[in-house]
Amino acid sequence: MKIICLQENLKKVLNITSSIIGRSLTLPVLNNILFEAKQGKIKISATNLEIGVSAGITGKIEKEGKITIPAKTITSIINNLSNKKIELEVKKNKIQIKSAGYRAEINGLPAEEFPIIPQATQKPLEKISNSKLKDVLASVVSMTAVSDSRPEITGVLLAIDRAGMRVAATDSFRLAEKKLTRLEKDVAGEVKYIIPQRTIQEVIKILGEHSQSETKIIFENNQIFLETDHVWVVSRLIDGNYPDYQQIIPQQTNFLFKLDKDELIANIRLAGVFSSRVNEVKLIFNQKNKKLLIISADPDLGANQAEIPFEIEKKEGTKDKLEINFNHRFLLEGLTNIAGKKVIFGLNGETAPGVLKSATDNSYLYLLMPIKTN
Repeated sequence: MKIICLQENLKKVLNITSSIIGRSLTLPVLNNILFEAKQGKIKISATNLEIGVSAGITGKIEKEGKITIPAKTITSIINNLSNKKIELEVKKNKIQIKSAGYRAEINGLPAEEFPIIPQATQKPLEKISNSKLKDVLASVVSMTAVSDSRPEITGVLLAIDRAGMRVAATDSFRLAEKKLTRLEKDVAGEVKYIIPQRTIQEVIKILGEHSQSETKIIFENNQIFLETDHVWVVSRLIDGNYPDYQQIIPQQTNFLFKLDKDELIANIRLAGVFSSRVNEVKLIFNQKNKKLLIISADPDLGANQAEIPFEIEKKEGTKDKLEINFNHRFLLEGLTNIAGKKVIFGLNGETAPGVLKSATDNSYLYLLMPIKTN
């Protein structure tokens, strides 16, 4: 194999593919990246046996061939070279790297040892712009669980039906759901898939590099395939049934408060400086003076108190004050994903979950369980 390409193009592709590679002691070839040059195309691939990423780059092929190269080594070299032409040539399972004033040789492994990365054969179930898909996935991915005791909630739910698409994630303490109402394709009934969090995180990185394109989504053989702008991702799906989370979303809310989102976020962050070990902040909604009191305290640091105004959108009952405690970090993660300048905070009491929505966009919902103080 002998190819010539630009450092900038190679650097971008190597950073995308190498990010999924861990350190495998049992199968050393998994520490490598596969280089292939054939039929006028240059493709670079990596896999950890759960996720596979391939990307094509433009360049000149002087001789076809393929080889696997240690990912960490080749990525470090290319990242530190200047933005000029790079020549890569394989000789006896070694790859020679040449650039202006630079020479290196890396030991590789035969391409035949590299695992086969599956290819999709079905037509795309959906096509969606990369910028929109990135925003949708980023708004829920951090709410997935980290414990393997319930593997089905360690991933993100993707459900598609004739009405649209929704993604959801929960760790049993909070829940985020985002809906899209327009689809490129019709489907018969509803299909549901659980995508691992790590896959979603890698896809978000890739979409950020290709924001002007669109992604094709394919599901086949308990795997998800995504294709965008000469980048292909394949990942296993998580087996199991995702919890019927819609049952815990309150159908009616007794109290609805409208607040300035940026002001609320700023004061929750300030409260977080003084929050206790459980990240607790206390919210007191005083409906007489229409002020929200935000309180936090730590015995070693001190105390914090702030007051901000709100509007009452709905009130059912005679209670003038609602006092509820939340994890400030969880509260911030929900607030920062809400669109618009105003946020609606829905409550049914001190022990029931709080619901956050945008005042102008109903496509995103964030539900958060309170911290019980007794």
